[in-house]
Amino acid sequence: MRTEFPGFRLGKVLATSFTATLTERQGDPVERIPTPCRLVDWLAVSGLAVDSCTAAELDLARELRESIHAAATAGALQEALPEDAVRVINDRSVQGRAAAVLTAEGERRWRLGSTSRVEDALSVIAADAIGILAGERDGKLALCASPTCRAAFFDTSQSRSRKWCDMNTCGNRQKKARFNANQRRNAD
Repeated sequence: MRTEFPGFRLGKVLATSFTATLTERQGDPVERIPTPCRLVDWLAVSGLAVDSCTAAELDLARELRESIHAAATAGALQEALPEDAVRVINDRSVQGRAAAVLTAEGERRWRLGSTSRVEDALSVIAADAIGILAGERDGKLALCASPTCRAAFFDTSQSRSRKWCDMNTCGNRQKKARFNANQRRNAD
């Protein structure tokens, strides 16, 4: 028997959310999936629950994450996609046994293989990245304006002019820095 898992929520981009599991890439990097257990947790929160994860599967996930980030960065800069990144994304996409299914409510959900393997979940993430990189989704790849972050994100705002990967973290930090600089200037 196969198990159904919720699909993507409106406004959530799975592939770029996955790349955000490594933050502050240009500063002091913070690894958000340091252990196989944390990857299992992240996948569950993302609607891709798996039974377990090994250290080798965690390595595959991180390789996919970095490949998506490299390709998304190239896409945001309108550069050629790195061949190695494309190979990894394609390899992960075809290695899983996930299928998109339609619910009676008209929503897409992902059904993973009968044993809910990490490879199945990674194939869903890779397929999402392929859709974004191929220009099949309405939006634009962009890079966070924070000099320490530089996360790749998928801008679906109406004007396609978002500057920050997340307003609550990077955007707020930049606003606070500008405010403090203005306060110091006004004090002098």
